[in-house]
Amino acid sequence: MEVRRRVQLPSSASAVPRRPEGEGAGARVQAGDALPLPIRHTNLIFSALFAASLVYLMRRWREKIRSPTPLHVVGLAQMLAIFGLVASLIYLLSFFGIAFVQSIVSSSDEDEDFLVGSGPAPSSAAAVPPPPAPCALLGSPEAAPEKMPEEDEEIVSSVVAGKVPSYVLETKLGDCRRAAGIRREALRRITGRQIEGLPLDGFDYASILGQCCELPVGYVQLPVGIAGPLLLDGQRFYVPMATTEGCLVASTNRGCKAIAESGGATSVVLRDGMTRAPVARLPTARRAAELKAFLEDPANFDTLSMVFNSRSSRFARLLGVQCAMAGRNLYMRFRCCTGDAMGMNMVSKGVQNVLDYLQEDFPDLDVISISSNFCSDKKPAAVNWIEGRGKSVVCEAVIKEEVVKKVLKTNVGLLVELNVIKNLAGSVVAGALGGFNAHASNIVTAIFIATGQDPAQNVESSHCITILEAVNDGKDLHISVTMPSIEVGTVGGGTQLASQAACLDLLGVKGANRESPGSNARLLATVVAGGVLAGELSLLSALAAGQLVKSHIKYNRSSKDMPKVVP
Repeated sequence: MEVRRRVQLPSSASAVPRRPEGEGAGARVQAGDALPLPIRHTNLIFSALFAASLVYLMRRWREKIRSPTPLHVVGLAQMLAIFGLVASLIYLLSFFGIAFVQSIVSSSDEDEDFLVGSGPAPSSAAAVPPPPAPCALLGSPEAAPEKMPEEDEEIVSSVVAGKVPSYVLETKLGDCRRAAGIRREALRRITGRQIEGLPLDGFDYASILGQCCELPVGYVQLPVGIAGPLLLDGQRFYVPMATTEGCLVASTNRGCKAIAESGGATSVVLRDGMTRAPVARLPTARRAAELKAFLEDPANFDTLSMVFNSRSSRFARLLGVQCAMAGRNLYMRFRCCTGDAMGMNMVSKGVQNVLDYLQEDFPDLDVISISSNFCSDKKPAAVNWIEGRGKSVVCEAVIKEEVVKKVLKTNVGLLVELNVIKNLAGSVVAGALGGFNAHASNIVTAIFIATGQDPAQNVESSHCITILEAVNDGKDLHISVTMPSIEVGTVGGGTQLASQAACLDLLGVKGANRESPGSNARLLATVVAGGVLAGELSLLSALAAGQLVKSHIKYNRSSKDMPKVVP
């Protein structure tokens, strides 16, 4: 099968249809165009040229070493051999997967012309570019798609037949958008489904390669709403929320209004430390207890910290080790600060350093797993509720009596009573773990998706206890949310994607804080807690006033997909 190398292009250029080879003066130069031959023959010629040139030069230089001839003296034949070696090396590297070598084959002017689209530049700013041509790889039951290029058709057929693994397309083609389109067409032929509502164009697939998502065939669109301004610690934040639940953004926005009209909310970060807990087995429980004592001995902390920090990230710093035993199995919960990253990867690297060090003094240590569920990641766990994980935050506000009546349409006494019966007693009846709240996970998940966090970590990040009290002789309302394990970061993972980075920038926490590492992530955690505070206040008020069902019928129901009943 003939597969040609393609330069990885931004998504903005992905909608431009590929031009046939040799069409126009500005046709895209590729590695496979070096000779006017079929690509398999071109590959063989350059492979043979590379091997022959290398063997010839090695033999000549060996003869020079044995003779008094200087190495730098070369004849015409050797110069031609060197030229052939370099040319064939550039061709082979560019064909077999190194993207930057392809740029050597084509001039920078051609790259720029291709990226902005072919044809002359518009004569005036008012010129409107032509609409992008429909993608040939998008099927439609109503209209047949344009004929695919013969080369792409061959690749699709090979993927469908199982001859080419779908996961190697990006590496082989060097064009992430083209790989996604070919994979999508293969999926359409295999399943018989058109996948029409799933967009393909308009996304930078290169930005997710090797870090966010594998085997992409498109992207899901989610609306982003803004709640705010949230007046928190003297600053105004407009909180982005990605959700498909009607009323959620509107309700949180009402809570933000009530907080702002009462003077704002305040927050405090109690702890900041990501955890990773490996599990190891020792020959006996006594031996496991000896290792536990060694790890928890303050006299050994400096040594462990030096080992942990030495070969991990410059931002990772060990804060403590907590151990637990089950028989002869030892669970070691390492906690460390991770700067502005959420930090799971850097913590795991530091923990591996410590485990390697421990096996020198405890050769009978059998490491079962780098993660033991004592961390505990993406699962509800009492250890996170009690000890915290990520950022532990408390956020509070005093809502004035007139605001409770005017904005929230209820009164202080009803809110306090409802919170005790629902959030506290009701959660006990349910046997809740960390769920002593009305709907903290709603706000946490919406902000997580909008800002590029790991949505699965909403499980522990939504641990929250909401407390309401009457203050100032029962006239005003004090509300607080305590969230012991908010796991967020402003660098790494999905935070570098364009849409998510824009939402972080809206909050003023995009990227790392160079002056105070970790400040941006901590500020984001307080914004999450502030959003939860606003959401809790508004939902409880709606429940107390009996408005929940009415508002959801108005904003959270659609008749679009419901069949009409004919009387």
